[in-house]
Amino acid sequence: MSRVCVFLADGFEEIEGLTVVDLLRRAGIETDTVSIMKRKEVNGAHNIIIMSDKLYEEVDYNNYDMLVLPGGMPGTLNLGSHKSLAALLKQFASEGKNISAICAAPSVLGDNGILKGKRAVCYPGFEERLAGAVVSNEKTIVDGNIITGKAMGTAIDFGLAIIEKLINQETANKIKASICYNI
Repeated sequence: MSRVCVFLADGFEEIEGLTVVDLLRRAGIETDTVSIMKRKEVNGAHNIIIMSDKLYEEVDYNNYDMLVLPGGMPGTLNLGSHKSLAALLKQFASEGKNISAICAAPSVLGDNGILKGKRAVCYPGFEERLAGAVVSNEKTIVDGNIITGKAMGTAIDFGLAIIEKLINQETANKIKASICYNI
């Protein structure tokens, strides 16, 4: 069974983080929310307080198959300034392990040199931060081990792409049908 880590920081876009967690858990993917804030309570961009499953410092990341970065402001800035997270993302990328980011969060990947030569998408206005990427205007892009999503409005597509990557298209289609998405 796959394991996914969704990082939460104060100011994260709630729909981008929680939609992914919801969809992945529906698909049977073990998904942990991990706070980088040194406390489990994380305040979203729209003042929705979420209790994360774990704290960054207490997790063994070798047990995960994918890291997920929700966007939002200032959540993306908080993720981007976390030096240990940057090192972890670089390690995952160098090992060819799966990383995904949505909205403004692909900028964290770009800032860390993870998108070089990859097709990627982000929230409009952050394109220049996708250093080395071939920037697109699609809803969600899967390029090898990297998945990027455009914005809150594409959170379901983004979550389904992760399910397809970690399990298969059939499972993603079952989840899509079960939530009556695009029927």
